[in-house]
Amino acid sequence: MKKASIAYLRSQLSSLLDYVQKGEELQIEKRNVAIAKLVPVKTFRQNFTKLGRGKNSVKFLKDVVGPAFEEDWEMLK
Repeated sequence: MKKASIAYLRSQLSSLLDYVQKGEELQIEKRNVAIAKLVPVKTFRQNFTKLGRGKNSVKFLKDVVGPAFEEDWEMLK
């Protein structure tokens, strides 16, 4: 089991989470006293979300930048 101080954990969080995700345990220490342990979850599900999946799924019928109701805008009168 690997040990890490809070300062090290803050600076290297991403790599330490990768370490835990691979099945290892991580002990977190504050002033050389163990305060927590990170353990991997028993069932890990791969994320298959693809960017851009919702592309072209929204259709704009009118101008989305202008006012919704012209009568509410005094400056247009």
